[in-house]
Amino acid sequence: MTDSRTPLSRRALAATAVTAALVLPAAPAFAHVTVSPDTTEAESYASLTFRVPTESDTASTEQLVVDLPTGTPFLSVTPRVLPGWDVEVETGTLDEPIEVEGATVDEAPVRVTWTAQDGHEVPPHEYQEFALRVGALPEAGTTVVLPAHQTYTDGEVVDWDDLPAGDGTEPQAPAPVFTTTEAADSAEAAGVAGASGPAADPVSRWLGGAGLVVGAAGVAVALAARRRA
Repeated sequence: MTDSRTPLSRRALAATAVTAALVLPAAPAFAHVTVSPDTTEAESYASLTFRVPTESDTASTEQLVVDLPTGTPFLSVTPRVLPGWDVEVETGTLDEPIEVEGATVDEAPVRVTWTAQDGHEVPPHEYQEFALRVGALPEAGTTVVLPAHQTYTDGEVVDWDDLPAGDGTEPQAPAPVFTTTEAADSAEAAGVAGASGPAADPVSRWLGGAGLVVGAAGVAVALAARRRA
């Protein structure tokens, strides 16, 4: 049987197949509970957004619990208001006391719990986003692990707390995680800005000097003309 489709239609079908191949493998990742920080700079305050999809075909998500780090704790945790959901920040004892500006701190926020009010659960195959403002972030290179526990209306609890395996394979229920980066050096930034300014640009200085010379010559010519008049 001959293929009656035009070369253009065959190319379109091929492009569609390639697109599907690229999109489909990424679909399972969407089903994970993930965290997206608006900054990862050490010593900064960050807004963390947790995306929580409901994977069940029959039950809805009614609660989310996020465990906060106790080895490198956040001393400030402020949840964003989410209509239809109650939120509680739990404080607990740290693994080891830490020094903050000369004071010893042995307690910090250790857990945040969101609970849906009646009628505000996350339905099957939909998702909700939960946000926190936390700080300060630990030193650069720290892996911040935020285990999440998702409760469904049928009683099932999914623990998103697995860490990556040593061989690089993705775990079945990976914990939300991110890694902190170097803080921006304001002095270095100021130096870069100064280097790019007019004082560091010889061409600009030359053009500016030439403009002054031309301007002075114009004034001299005008004065000479007035004397002759």
